[in-house]
Amino acid sequence: MAGIALENWVERIRDPKMECMSRDEMASLQSQRLVKVVKKVYENVDFYHNKMRELGVEPGDIKGIEDIGKLPFTTKEDLRENYPFGLLAVPKRDVARVQGTSGTTGKLTVVPYTQNDADLWGECVARCLTMAGLTADDIIHVCYGYGLFTGGLGLDFGARALGAMALPLSAGNTKRQMMVMEDLGATAFACTPSYALYLAESMQEAGVVDHMNLKAGIHGAEPWTDEMRKKIEGILHINCFDIYGLCEILGPGVAQDCIHHKGLHIHHDYFYPEVLNPATHEPCADGETGELVFTTLTKEAMPLLRYRTKDLTSITYETCECGRKTPRISKFTGRTDDMKVIRGVNVFPTQVETALLSLGGAVANHYMLIVDRVNNLDVLTVMVEVDESMFSDEIRKLDALRDRIAAVLKQALGVAVRVKLVEPKTIQRSEGKAVRVIDNRTL
Repeated sequence: MAGIALENWVERIRDPKMECMSRDEMASLQSQRLVKVVKKVYENVDFYHNKMRELGVEPGDIKGIEDIGKLPFTTKEDLRENYPFGLLAVPKRDVARVQGTSGTTGKLTVVPYTQNDADLWGECVARCLTMAGLTADDIIHVCYGYGLFTGGLGLDFGARALGAMALPLSAGNTKRQMMVMEDLGATAFACTPSYALYLAESMQEAGVVDHMNLKAGIHGAEPWTDEMRKKIEGILHINCFDIYGLCEILGPGVAQDCIHHKGLHIHHDYFYPEVLNPATHEPCADGETGELVFTTLTKEAMPLLRYRTKDLTSITYETCECGRKTPRISKFTGRTDDMKVIRGVNVFPTQVETALLSLGGAVANHYMLIVDRVNNLDVLTVMVEVDESMFSDEIRKLDALRDRIAAVLKQALGVAVRVKLVEPKTIQRSEGKAVRVIDNRTL
């Protein structure tokens, strides 16, 4: 059982003018905004000025959104090389706050915001919360981390823009999360999907699911599957929604799915999406998987041109059943940098999750991929938690389950894997982003 049934759903659209605008009208608005942002970064950001000159492009060459392919790409490496404020397009005195993400080199990815940027962020998240059926009457329990990470503050800003009550619990201390959620009457909660599942299982074990007043979950920051969504919904009897964003572009609130779960609606009056072939940079056809690329159309402090997200998705411009005409991206199959090549085959953790969840009750919802190189051959081991009762059965039943899982995974991935069955709670739980892959290869 999930939350409100579709036939009883009341569709709310926060900004019908923008979210239901015709494609031609939106293209005109996007063109006006693109022309302005290109001129701004050319005149105020040395990085873009030099990049455009290298390509032989000047602001006057950009007449509208149809010219976006003439502009340079931006990558996370560019942000790191211009740390901390090399891409700032306004004076520092106009910066109201910074957010950031940890970097592999030890340097942060720092993203500055003007007050208008922060207000825009709140508005985008409020649109998403409205998609989830929430209003000013709701109480939103936020258990994303607060701080430089955008999760907690983004949902907090969105709740504030919506006029709802925010419970800023941040991450960790699951028993306290459940107590506050119950005592203060939270009607929605926001966290990563892996932690949402952990919370749901914890509530179920504690016997408090029926004490909760929850109706919606807002989950993002890591890829997850429809099977995982249905699992959380089934335990908590709620509707769950997939919110998407990234610090470099804004934070959570760039896109989210509606009750129909047929793609994530992008707020394309603020963020222009492209889906491109990662190798050739050519546009993908609607429905074809490629890398998602964003251009920010209204950001003031750090506008970005054609930022390569490394997220793999497809896009459609068909009007949704909810009435919104915003483009929708499919759930992510992974990221180009999460992808593991195992003996020439591309493998994503989400493929493993979907295959495991199809096996039903004997297999738990926690797994880990371990990649090794043995005698110059890639070896993928999938650790899978199974029901405790399985370990009291005969060895041959465990062997049969292991063989069944291995066969299902080989069918799903196109490559043979080793399967290691482990007892419940053996795989470390995460209260933030789940660690799904350990790659021990020296490449």
